[in-house]
Amino acid sequence: MTALTIIVEFETNDGCEEEFTAIIREHARRTLEEEAGCLRFEVIKPIERDGTPIPNRVIVNELYANEAAVTAHENNPRMPKLQAMNAPLLKSRRLILAQSLTARAAEGLRPQELNASNDD
Repeated sequence: MTALTIIVEFETNDGCEEEFTAIIREHARRTLEEEAGCLRFEVIKPIERDGTPIPNRVIVNELYANEAAVTAHENNPRMPKLQAMNAPLLKSRRLILAQSLTARAAEGLRPQELNASNDD
């Protein structure tokens, strides 16, 4: 099965980045907890080359085991409420759906499975 990646670049309205980031981080945490097919859900803050944060920009990078996992995510009952909460905070949203070309993309431990007993 082919792992699928979702990358979304968000542009927040002025003064809304902190609230949006808190909402999307909680969404990421709950998605990893609730959806077995979600293998990664990172919330990323873009920066300039000198390390300066780019204002009003947030990116998410998600990895799903397969198409069924993406469909399950899209149909999560939390999605309509999440979208309604985010709508007034966002200026734009750009979604990219892609196939992973890395053979080992879907292998490994999920973040909640990491602990000292599996350190190498």
